[in-house]
Amino acid sequence: MINKGGLISVFLIFYFVYFVYKGERQLKKIASGNEALAYGALRAGVKVVAGYPGTPSSEVIASLLEMDLPGTHVEWSANEKVAFEVAAGAATAGHRALCTMKMSGLNVCYDSLIGVAYSGCTGGFVVYVADDPGVSAGMCEQDTRVFAAMADMPMLEPCSLQEVYDMTVTAFDMAEQIGGPVFLRLVTNNAQSHGVIEAEDRTLPKESAPMPPYDPAKYTKAGAVICMQQHQDLITRLKAAEKYIAGKGLDKLELKKKGGVGVISVGITNGCLREALSRLTGTDVSEISTLQLAATIPYAKEKLVSLLRHCSKVVVAEELEPLTERYCFMEAYKNKLDVQFYGKEDNTFSRVGQFDALLVENGIRKALGLPQTEITVKEPPERLCAARPIGFCAGCPHRGTYMGLEQGLRAMGLKKNEAFVTGDIGCTILGSCPPFDILWTELSMGASIPFAHGVAYSGIPAPVIAAIGDSTFFHAGIPGLVNALQHNIDMLVIILDNGWTAMTGMQVNPGTGQVSQKKDWKQVDIESVVRGVGVEKLWVVDAYDVKAVAGAVETALKTSGLKVILSRRECAIQAARLKVKYAPVTFNPASCVGCKKCIDVTGCPAIELKGKVIAIDTLQCNNCGLCTEVCPAKALGRAE
Repeated sequence: MINKGGLISVFLIFYFVYFVYKGERQLKKIASGNEALAYGALRAGVKVVAGYPGTPSSEVIASLLEMDLPGTHVEWSANEKVAFEVAAGAATAGHRALCTMKMSGLNVCYDSLIGVAYSGCTGGFVVYVADDPGVSAGMCEQDTRVFAAMADMPMLEPCSLQEVYDMTVTAFDMAEQIGGPVFLRLVTNNAQSHGVIEAEDRTLPKESAPMPPYDPAKYTKAGAVICMQQHQDLITRLKAAEKYIAGKGLDKLELKKKGGVGVISVGITNGCLREALSRLTGTDVSEISTLQLAATIPYAKEKLVSLLRHCSKVVVAEELEPLTERYCFMEAYKNKLDVQFYGKEDNTFSRVGQFDALLVENGIRKALGLPQTEITVKEPPERLCAARPIGFCAGCPHRGTYMGLEQGLRAMGLKKNEAFVTGDIGCTILGSCPPFDILWTELSMGASIPFAHGVAYSGIPAPVIAAIGDSTFFHAGIPGLVNALQHNIDMLVIILDNGWTAMTGMQVNPGTGQVSQKKDWKQVDIESVVRGVGVEKLWVVDAYDVKAVAGAVETALKTSGLKVILSRRECAIQAARLKVKYAPVTFNPASCVGCKKCIDVTGCPAIELKGKVIAIDTLQCNNCGLCTEVCPAKALGRAE
């Protein structure tokens, strides 16, 4: 007889031998959705990963860069178009590749993406895009499924974190099988959520691939015949993806009561549907048919038609655009089916914002003819907080740049609203917030310079200035600068260089110093780039030296043609991490007159008012000294 302990030992030995034999291990990991995607890519044997930082997608590459991954190359690229092309090159050469970005980044790389979609590739190529319904991370509430439809590219849409991991592996397999790139779409709710996943060991990528065949008919667009044939190949690959998804059983159809209510959900709303059904107490939910989709593109035609034939009323729950709903209308029309739909077209749901279980529950209640559950409109978080507008971190060098810009305008006899200053994406855009309120526009990465170029053509009676950050300059600012130089536009460009892609989490950019794991990391100097394209009127200043910035602004505005000011100082957060020390700022309470100029002019969060005098929060203060520049009573100063 074997005792209980012996049985456990036998089981453990069997378990160990089984997984050694299989050459893999099941591991439970606490991970975010982005990290789950990263683990899935490693399991799939990814060779090259490239992307550009963009919340809510950034943690995929950020987590991979922290790992020791021999055989896999991971990089932050200069922009999404470059990242896509790097990954596409690897996939064309036969390797598995991943490109990551947020929804706005897809706009940047689409020109190349549609070309690769037409040509296809031999290696498994996955394009990860994170959408942001509800606009938690800023920018437009863009639905990238529309891009997938326009490109005839399949797009997988996982819901749970485990599905994120599993579908990432599936996406690589499918891409390789159909011979073309595949989208993987997350939204903020699952990209940024955390939980436990079951993952397996990394699969090492193959070291090298054979030389790909020379095939201009596949990899160029040299002629109408080539392009039309590639278009037909693209459509064929999409049909192959539809069969692949059906064969894997990724879409889940459950038919219940004939002639009853059906619900279609996709991606993240699958979870909302499951919770909504659990909330419908007192209702026979066992009679409700469901179709839970893993993809909108390609749409599950057979399963969708089956549901429409079975149900007289159908609720369609999908975030943002009513793509699936419109497929439903089309199939109902083609098959002469009398179905009543509840979705966005009849205003059951809104095209704005993210879904939750209560929204889906109310959609089902409407279809069932039941009373709606009252949805309490929550107060926006900012209304529940003390009035404190967003602004720069304590010690941010951009604060000094904008202080200098204001001083320079005053020296010219101008108020700050008497200059047209265009803004750009990143930390620089906080110049549109109090106390500066100086930036007029924010459009897209790198747009500040061409936008100001156009404003200059208008002949407005004001100086025209463009403000742009260092990472944004490398991303898309250089072509605009070259264009303004070529046309000799009378405008000023201020490049705010803090050395990092700071707003999205301190990722590196081409101008960042040696922090990469790569020994051959090459820092690209913005000053050399600006001079190299031919700019002659260039001033390089220290952002903490407000007088120097102001002097450069005044001189530049008195000079005709294109001018550039490069205002430099390392990001305060990174400087603290790197143990950079500045001479301490001193404060003499007896000299303070309570004028609050240090608060009103700098907007520094490390300064507060206590009674009739100010106080400095030493935990936040990094001793940048910008407050000492504006104190009329000299209560603030520098230690000797």
